[in-house]
Amino acid sequence: MFGLVFLMGVGERTQIMSAEQWKEIEITLESVSQYDNPYTDVDVHVVFSGPQQTDIRRPAFWDGENVWKVRFASPYDEGIWQWESFSTNMDDAGLHGVRGELKSEPYIGENPLVQKGLLKMSDGKRNVVHADGSPFFVIGDTPWALPFRGTVETVTRYAQNRQERGFNTALLMSVQPDRNAEGSRNRSEPGGFGVAFEDLKDSRLTQLNVEYFRQLDRLTGILLDHGIVPVYNPVFQGFGWKGLSTLGAGADPSEYSRYTKYLIARYGARHAMWLVSADGTGREPVTEPAGITTHEWDAYRQPTGIHYSPFDDRSANWTDDPGHAFHYNKSYQDAEWLDFQWAQTGHGGEHLPHKVYLMHDNKPTKAVANGEPTYEQINHSEHATGWWQGHEAWLNITSGGTMGHIYGAGGLWNWKISSDESGWPAWADTEAAWHEAIEFEGSRYVGYVSHALEGLDITDIERRHDLANGELALAKPGELYIVYLPEGGSVRLEGLSDPLPIRWFNPKTGKWVESDITETGEVLHSPGPEPWVLIAGHHEL
Repeated sequence: MFGLVFLMGVGERTQIMSAEQWKEIEITLESVSQYDNPYTDVDVHVVFSGPQQTDIRRPAFWDGENVWKVRFASPYDEGIWQWESFSTNMDDAGLHGVRGELKSEPYIGENPLVQKGLLKMSDGKRNVVHADGSPFFVIGDTPWALPFRGTVETVTRYAQNRQERGFNTALLMSVQPDRNAEGSRNRSEPGGFGVAFEDLKDSRLTQLNVEYFRQLDRLTGILLDHGIVPVYNPVFQGFGWKGLSTLGAGADPSEYSRYTKYLIARYGARHAMWLVSADGTGREPVTEPAGITTHEWDAYRQPTGIHYSPFDDRSANWTDDPGHAFHYNKSYQDAEWLDFQWAQTGHGGEHLPHKVYLMHDNKPTKAVANGEPTYEQINHSEHATGWWQGHEAWLNITSGGTMGHIYGAGGLWNWKISSDESGWPAWADTEAAWHEAIEFEGSRYVGYVSHALEGLDITDIERRHDLANGELALAKPGELYIVYLPEGGSVRLEGLSDPLPIRWFNPKTGKWVESDITETGEVLHSPGPEPWVLIAGHHEL
């Protein structure tokens, strides 16, 4: 995933190192001072000054003993970078005032993510795009517990499956968030999990376990090698892993922000998104400080957002406290640091597209998606199965979820290592292990969405039912129309100045039916009475 620079002594420099465009490289610094707790006692960052008068400031992270590392990705394919380190302990000559040079070069690898560059928001704020401007339509999965339960072998198998099915994003609890969870540290044993902070059980985030994050490096590297972008939540705010008193909502805001900065330092020079609050109201005391931290320290400005609980416009079903509800999926809507808002429809098996419909129209504009529909087979084996998931995806996307769609499966979200592993309440459990859950039928239909939209310039597309005689539709008027007909039928497109090519996509088979061209006002008929997606526009990308 990255190159290495080792500074063998204070003031010494290696020869100029190459930095391929958008490929992460790593620089190692070695402190000469001793610290009681290196994670909390000193802050280090490096400023890279390069082509076109560009300055990029990257935080460094402690990686055990007297080692700090900084990771960097050059946005250019040529030019020289001068870099210099800065430390809050200016007397530590191993961390402060160290200088060096990098030379930008073209990327010679084959990873499409790296070829297109890191992620950012589109100009119109409705979509994620790559640095080169090509669209990144989120087709997300929720292996939340992967960071603390996965192994190199199991995550490789998972990533291969999800890449084949069309997924490009994975939502992750970066740490096991339950203060009262107990188990061995063997990830292959029932109840076992990795520990990121030794004092999380005591409601603190100060005793960092470096080896945990070295393993997370390996696991997220596997995801990226398979075209899957991690979405990092620092510490979960809602139910968590087993519902055993999650720390996220009640963490010390300064400790939560420090850890957010650590994630940015460790993973921010590779493709990533930041989820500063998950399964909550977005109003937790940690949310805004963490959001500000991402804005201040992520020089690449990769997307930052909030994932909500299902209690946007109603009371929570587990408390009478209104503070846990009525967030309306728009906390910090006007914050500069916030890029996207993800609703949750919960696990009752209901289709509730009105949530993204309303969110689409909130101002200022933020990217929108349903970040948690009912997980397939959660609670029982017939719950929200098969085509239910495909319909949910297209329904939400064409109702205003223009950022993409997130899928979930029981047994996968909690990374159960066997179907009979215990520890979850019935509503959150499934009689399936993670490797069985990745084969659930519904994920195929969600993955087909990526095939339907491949090659389309969907950037800043908007909900426009009015241009499809009231049918579920997204449009860039006159350029691109995406219409979902759940039971087939006919549709008439408006706003075309020139004829457009049309194709019908079968969302249950993933197959195309070639068609012809259409002009404004022409009535178009689906190939049959089953679900169909009409694409009117050019496949050019």
